[in-house]
Amino acid sequence: MTDKPEPLRRLIDLPGVDDLEYRAILKRDFAEAPARAEFPEIDACVKALFGLTADEAEEAPRPDGWDDIECKAPAVQVAAFEAAGWDVTDNKRRPLRVLGHFSGPLWLAVRGVAGTLPFQAESREPEAWVSKLEAEAKRFRKR
Repeated sequence: MTDKPEPLRRLIDLPGVDDLEYRAILKRDFAEAPARAEFPEIDACVKALFGLTADEAEEAPRPDGWDDIECKAPAVQVAAFEAAGWDVTDNKRRPLRVLGHFSGPLWLAVRGVAGTLPFQAESREPEAWVSKLEAEAKRFRKR
């Protein structure tokens, strides 16, 4: 049997990110880097989730060979984050407007350079193949 790939962790499902994304929809300037000085809740959310703010992430030393992925276009980052197990898009599969605030700290945490990833509890749901196997066994017993 083949192993089912891990589902992507959605950035927008983390506490506070959806609210920040909504505010960025209402006010376009909210998604820009200078907004962090005007709206401290952005840094508070990023720090609570990843252990460092976007400004701290910019100043963090990078290891040799760092590819500056956090500076690339959002579309490039979306594909790279998906390869790393993260979904950084909204419900319509568009890159989050607030991705610029989260990309630096998230990349550092994903790659183990600085910061931490938010805790994720293990799923208690049975995998789909287990349910299918149980149903098949039940049908077999009825024969």
